Amino acid sequence: MSLRLIFMGTPEFAVPTLVELARRGHEIIAVYTRAAKPAGRGMAVQVTPVEREARRLGLPVLTPPSLRGEAEQAAFLTHRADAAVVVAYGLILPPRVLEAPRFGCFNLHASLLPRWRGAAPINRAIMAGDTETGVTVMKMEEGLDTGAIAMAERVAIGADMTAGELHDALAQCGADLMARACEALERGTLELRPQPSAGVTYAAKISKEETRIDWRKPWCEVHNHVRGLSPFPGAWFAVDGVRVKVLRSTRGEGSGVPGTVLDRRFTVACGGGAIRLTRVQRAGGQAMDAEDFLRGLRLDAGAVLR
Repeated sequence: MSLRLIFMGTPEFAVPTLVELARRGHEIIAVYTRAAKPAGRGMAVQVTPVEREARRLGLPVLTPPSLRGEAEQAAFLTHRADAAVVVAYGLILPPRVLEAPRFGCFNLHASLLPRWRGAAPINRAIMAGDTETGVTVMKMEEGLDTGAIAMAERVAIGADMTAGELHDALAQCGADLMARACEALERGTLELRPQPSAGVTYAAKISKEETRIDWRKPWCEVHNHVRGLSPFPGAWFAVDGVRVKVLRSTRGEGSGVPGTVLDRRFTVACGGGAIRLTRVQRAGGQAMDAEDFLRGLRLDAGAVLR
């Protein structure tokens, strides 16, 4: 026996869950995702990662620009789904849509709720210096990530782990968690518990204004800033009028005026301690190890990154 599922998702993070649900034999009767749009340097129209995978699996794909309209909601009801699985879909689900499936709509969120509700939980967890996060399956309601918790799984955050690496780990962990939640739902053993009122934090969307590195902060905050924004949108500094994105860093040795380059290993002084940049990317260029970058740039010890 399997569930009749609607899958709703858009980015790469959602793909492992779609694949896992299909692999475990659930009947995915419709895949909802965002419409294709121009992207990249050539601005060629590109479908979402979820649509690409759904087409490969031979699943029907729907790309409504909104679910607020009467026609879109009526069409959603015609699926007569047991449940909807939502993973980073990107559109608001109105009450009529939330209530349409027999068991409701279940969301996979990339944090241990109620910590880091909102748009950027992976980035914010690292930027805050968290040593642990996870994935949560919750039954959706109208509030922002406020629904009752069905299951959760913890994932450690390594000292130098980047947002990209954590993204991939949570995507795989979340796929298994959602599949287990659907199996429990099918058996009638899935238990829901309200989210606690204590410990609520919000993961606001990353703004362009906060991506520039502030060397005046302690080394650990600069390091968390770098890895929390890697690989995208990227923490950056400017040298000779060129923006340089920092993709990897680690703790450095030494001290000095914040922003001062301390050695040819690209150790930079911070407001407290120092950080060593290990992988960088010049604007319009390829990512490279910091030592290779320095071979092409005269940036001796004592130079100051403003």
